Amino acid sequence: MTPLSRITRKTKETEVELELELDGRGEAQIQTGIPFLDHMLHLFAAHGYFDLKVQAQGDLHVDQHHTVEDIGICLGRAIKEALKQRPGVRRYGEARVPMDEALAMVTLDLSNRPFLHFQVTFPPGAAGLDPQLVKEFWRAVCVHGGITLHICVPYGENTHHIIEAVFKAAGRALDQATQPEPRAQGVPSTKGVL
Repeated sequence: MTPLSRITRKTKETEVELELELDGRGEAQIQTGIPFLDHMLHLFAAHGYFDLKVQAQGDLHVDQHHTVEDIGICLGRAIKEALKQRPGVRRYGEARVPMDEALAMVTLDLSNRPFLHFQVTFPPGAAGLDPQLVKEFWRAVCVHGGITLHICVPYGENTHHIIEAVFKAAGRALDQATQPEPRAQGVPSTKGVL
């Protein structure tokens, strides 16, 4: 069975339709109204080999916050839904990804115990996305996906490079964690449940 999920979220602030296929080819069709976020989600999909479709409309006349957070909510839900179709996964994943002078390290556990450790310092200067919203995005993903997620950037001088390294590393770590574990006998936990 292909681990595919479709999530729709509609509020007074946003409307998001998201489709995720874990066993994809890294193809993405992204329209969020925030070009930089489109680019980051494309990189996340490409480096995780996920097929990802996102169509979002939000109150960008206010700011980017609601749109970014709600897309994170939908991505987290999609990951959780897709994993129901694949109980025997590796569960843990990690990746270190450099982007020029920046290095991102992402480690995660598909534990169904949401937790975010976000150790990233952004230098002065902007990217096409408010850097504060990077943490909000990943918090929404881990809370709604049931993921323990540690994101650390020990060094980096360029905000764009830091954010890009984080999204690429997250894609690679999630790909590793969601791969089937042929030796698994059901849920990958000594408790028998995640």
